[in-house]
Amino acid sequence: MTSFGDLLGPQPTLLPGDEEAESELLNNRDPEHVAASHPSASIAWAALAERALDQDQFVTAYAFARTGYHRGLDQLRRNGWKGFGPVPWSHEGNQGFLRAVAALAKAARGIGEGEEYARCLDLLEDCDPRAAEALDLG
Repeated sequence: MTSFGDLLGPQPTLLPGDEEAESELLNNRDPEHVAASHPSASIAWAALAERALDQDQFVTAYAFARTGYHRGLDQLRRNGWKGFGPVPWSHEGNQGFLRAVAALAKAARGIGEGEEYARCLDLLEDCDPRAAEALDLG
């Protein structure tokens, strides 16, 4: 695990986020429309996954969360992330990716995919030890 205070470790990755998608979601636009309008916005896919989880639709949630996770990985890599290191929950632009990872963990647990659930928890811990608790996985 990379510590936020480790001067020899990588600097925290701070994603720019997607202000339009975030604004639309805050204004209660249907996440399906937001994802269709902003397909690279992890936050939209995370919102879709969370809605599916609320309805116990674990396979649907898994698919939406997996999409948000991969879109977030693309953004992280474009912003210098090398597959490890801090991705702070406190930075709003990172929250879409982290929410997608948490939704993927919950969906994986819901369909009995224990290894994927554990991988997601490990990723959240590496990104920010506070994220799992903030996302009801702690």
